[in-house]
Amino acid sequence: MAVTLWTVRIAALFYAASVALQLRQEPSRLARAFWILGLIFFLIHVAAAFHYHHGWSHTAAYLDTARQTGEMFGIYWGGGLYLNYLFGLVWLADAVWRWSGWRKVATHVFMAFLFFNATVVFGNGAVRWIGLMVSIGLFVQWWKKRTESRHL
Repeated sequence: MAVTLWTVRIAALFYAASVALQLRQEPSRLARAFWILGLIFFLIHVAAAFHYHHGWSHTAAYLDTARQTGEMFGIYWGGGLYLNYLFGLVWLADAVWRWSGWRKVATHVFMAFLFFNATVVFGNGAVRWIGLMVSIGLFVQWWKKRTESRHL
């Protein structure tokens, strides 16, 4: 169903835009708005996936995740579904609570890992290449900010 695919693409776009803005400056209203919009589209994606693809069944979602993982890696394991649940909870918790030190870093490391997997590892065609370019671009921007702050 197109809604499932496009909502996750839009969520990823807002996620990447928010992170890019955060790396360029202190978190701004626009970065926070993109962060929350990304979360909203991600939650719509989850609801659409459960509604249109899994019949609101956790078991069906688990088995489908296992199938996709097996096709990609030869290991039929659906545990990645729990990482997706955790991903949504982490994003939601971060949107609700204030950002601070270690939590901010841990949140972004975890979310960047799943963003990379969702777009590059499990994506295909143009989505894979765009996800790779976005991931590299965000990493380069993070590295620049990190090295600049060390020289101050």
